[in-house]
Amino acid sequence: MAAWSSRKLLRDVILKKASANQLSAVRYFSSAPQSAPKIGYYSKKGRLLTGATIGLLIAGGAYVSTVDEATFCGWLFSATKLVNPFFALLDPEFAHNLGVSAAARGWVPREKRPDPSIIGLEVWGRKFSNPVGLAAGFDKNAVAVDGLLALGFGFVEVGSVTPVPQDGNPKPRIFRLRKEGAVINRCGFNSEGIVAVAKRLGAQHGKRKLDETSSSTASSNSEIKHGGKAGPGILGVNLGKNKTSEDAAADYVQGVHTLSQYADYLVINVSSPNTPGLRMLQGRKQLKDLVKKVQAARDEMQWGEEGPPPLLVKIAPDLSKEDLEDIAAVALALHLDGLIISNTTISRPDPVSSNPLASETGGLSGKPLFNLSTNILKEMYILTRGRIPLIGCGGISSGEDAYKKIRAGATLVQLYTAFAYGGPALIPQIKAELAACLERDGFKSIIDAVGADCR
Repeated sequence: MAAWSSRKLLRDVILKKASANQLSAVRYFSSAPQSAPKIGYYSKKGRLLTGATIGLLIAGGAYVSTVDEATFCGWLFSATKLVNPFFALLDPEFAHNLGVSAAARGWVPREKRPDPSIIGLEVWGRKFSNPVGLAAGFDKNAVAVDGLLALGFGFVEVGSVTPVPQDGNPKPRIFRLRKEGAVINRCGFNSEGIVAVAKRLGAQHGKRKLDETSSSTASSNSEIKHGGKAGPGILGVNLGKNKTSEDAAADYVQGVHTLSQYADYLVINVSSPNTPGLRMLQGRKQLKDLVKKVQAARDEMQWGEEGPPPLLVKIAPDLSKEDLEDIAAVALALHLDGLIISNTTISRPDPVSSNPLASETGGLSGKPLFNLSTNILKEMYILTRGRIPLIGCGGISSGEDAYKKIRAGATLVQLYTAFAYGGPALIPQIKAELAACLERDGFKSIIDAVGADCR
């Protein structure tokens, strides 16, 4: 009887939520964005998405009456696969913005199932429930942090955020290479600016702190910080410079002063190919001077017991052996907290080279980047002698891919393009596959596998 009552209560909650979401969905999709071209085209696709969303919500409300919460959660993630084909019909940037809006409004499934213990780990004194994160570039302006973390990512990185708002490069600037599982983008740090992002993160942070204070279940005596400033997951803030700025260091310092209080880690992005001159900051002298100034800005601020957020640098995959040696030397000498390897590539490896879109300028991401970025990752792990946590990013689309990054030296990994194509269902799939890979090869924990191919 008690079990039946629990299912009935859960069903009533879901149906009530479904009703509210249906109304919101109808209101949202019934009016196309003012800036969208071909209004009729997007309205038609919007109605299709509305119908699919409402159908999923109603079906879910009925289905939950017969299953437990974990099973229903799994069904919701699987059901998102039905919506993905509709996004493929939309303009890439419009579809991207639609996905961010959906996450911001809570129109995405929430992961209720615990992660396998074998993929949990501690980095920088914080406990990650899993090593799978969302790379910067998806939520540039921190509008959907809670919704994205709720999907089951171990961490989410927002940005790149520039000091002054800027529109980025002219549209179109995102191109799908679906057959190759790739994307070419030349967005150019389109950002609402640090003030807007700070207000948004500040409001989220204040609400979260209020919820924690009112909760009687919050733990007060834990040596390891479970989750971070964004609640159950870890939040990274990726900092960029304005296109017209003549003082790059000042831009990054301004970002640190304004946003670091809300970040579990900070990233200096000096590797985007879409901002003129940015990659020149990866040179040994330039990088050393830049990191010193940013570290000083961070360390001069007032910090509590947990100390300042770790500082990382995101590098490009298009680097020579000498470039990598210089970056490793700077990272070790200045005790950098981590490196993200890597950003997008300006090269066009096979099979992209034969695609007509290969001639579009911009950075290439997705499956064709995997081997290039993984080789750079392995080289950097060897050069830094495993002393610095590395985040492997570039071409991950499965748990096996994530596992290869970890064996090559990554402590954490990040997705972007595969998530854009595969949607929310990809996240639990990758985590389950990663756990299976570790167990298959006899590892007791994910930390034991880090750099296994370099030993």
